[in-house]
Amino acid sequence: MSDIRHDKKTDSAKTDTAVREQDFLSNPAIQKNLTLLQELEIIPYIDSLNAKIQDYQDLFSHVLSIFHHTALDDILETAVFHITNRVNPTAIIFLWKSFENKDEITIKAYKQYKMVNTGLQIESIAPFELFFQQYPKSMITYADLLAQMNRAAAAADLHTVEPELIIPILSPSSLYGLILVSGKRESQMFTDMDLTFIRHFMYFVSLAIQNHLNYDHSLRDVKTGLYNYGFFMTRLTEELARMRRNEYVSSVIVIDVDFFKKFNDTYGHVAGDRVLEYIASLIRQGVRLEDVPSRFGGEEFTVLLPDTNAEEAWGVAERLRKAIARLTVPWEIPLSTVTISSGIFTFDNSTDSTTEIVDRADKAQYKSKERGRNCTTIWAPELFT
Repeated sequence: MSDIRHDKKTDSAKTDTAVREQDFLSNPAIQKNLTLLQELEIIPYIDSLNAKIQDYQDLFSHVLSIFHHTALDDILETAVFHITNRVNPTAIIFLWKSFENKDEITIKAYKQYKMVNTGLQIESIAPFELFFQQYPKSMITYADLLAQMNRAAAAADLHTVEPELIIPILSPSSLYGLILVSGKRESQMFTDMDLTFIRHFMYFVSLAIQNHLNYDHSLRDVKTGLYNYGFFMTRLTEELARMRRNEYVSSVIVIDVDFFKKFNDTYGHVAGDRVLEYIASLIRQGVRLEDVPSRFGGEEFTVLLPDTNAEEAWGVAERLRKAIARLTVPWEIPLSTVTISSGIFTFDNSTDSTTEIVDRADKAQYKSKERGRNCTTIWAPELFT
C-alpha cells in the first residue's frame, strides 16, 4: 500500500504532550495543591482534554494525508490504512458509480490493508440515492438503514458483507457511492470515540473521493462513458511531447460505425444511442488501462495506444472490429448488426503535430470505407499517391 509507514509526526506530537504534562505536574504550585486537584478530578479532566486534543491532531494529520493524493487508489488505500490502524474493522468496502448517468458500479473491498473480493454485487445505487437525498446523513448504522428503507432489496443486498456502518459519498445534487465499514475484529464493539473518529474522518474521505469522481466525470462523454474529445486531444499532445524525449512509437485508431445514419433512420435515434453505448463498452473492455478510448463525435471513436507499433495496433483494431460485428444489442425489436471501419496511424518523435496524427488515421479510416467497409487500414504514403 502507498501509505503504510511509521508516522513520525504523530509520535513527536505525543512526546511533546507528555513533556508538557510532566512540566505541568512538576510545578511547585501544582504539587502543593495536588491532593485538592485530584479530589476535584481536575487532573483526570486535563488528561481527557489532552486525549481529545491528540485525537484532533491525529485526525487533522490523517485528513491531510488523504488530500495529498490525486489517484483514487491512493486515496482509498490511505483511508484504509488510517481506519484499520485506529479501529481495526473486519472490512472496508467502497462502491461508486463508475460513470456519470450510468448504473455501472465499481466495488473495491479491503481486509487488513489488502484488497479482496467479497462477492458483493450491486447493480445500482439509485434506491440509496433517493434515501440519502431525503435524509442526508454523514453516517448511519446498517440496522437503521434497513429499518428506514423498509428492508428494501437494495439495502438487504449489502447483508452479504455484514456492514455495521454506512457512509454516503453525497453531493448536494446526487449520490456518488457508499462506504461500508464492517464491525471490529474479534467481535468487539465500536466505542463512542471510534464512532466519532470514523464519522469525522470518513466525511473527508468521501469529499476526496467525490472530488476525484467529479474530475473524472468531467473528462468523460456522458452518453458512452468513454473519454471525451478534449481529454483525448490533451493526452495525444502529452504523448507527442513525451516522444520528443524518447525513441519509441505509438498509434492512434479512428473508428467509424458503417451506415449509421441509415441505422438511425430505420430504428430511431434512441436505438442508435443504445448501440453506441454497447460499442463503447466493447472498446473499453478491449484495450489496456494505459490506452485512451474516446468518443470523438457522433458515431466516431478514437483510441490512443501509447508505445504500440502498427502491427500491434492492427491486432487491437481487428479484435474490436470482429467483436462489434458479432454484437447483439437487446431491444424491443430485433436490431440489425453493425460493423465498423477503422484507420490506424503510427507515429514517432518526427511527427509534426496532433493534427497530422488524427488526420492521417482518419484518412486511413476513409480508405477502409472505400475498400467496402468492415475492415481496417494502416496509413501509408503510397495509399494516397
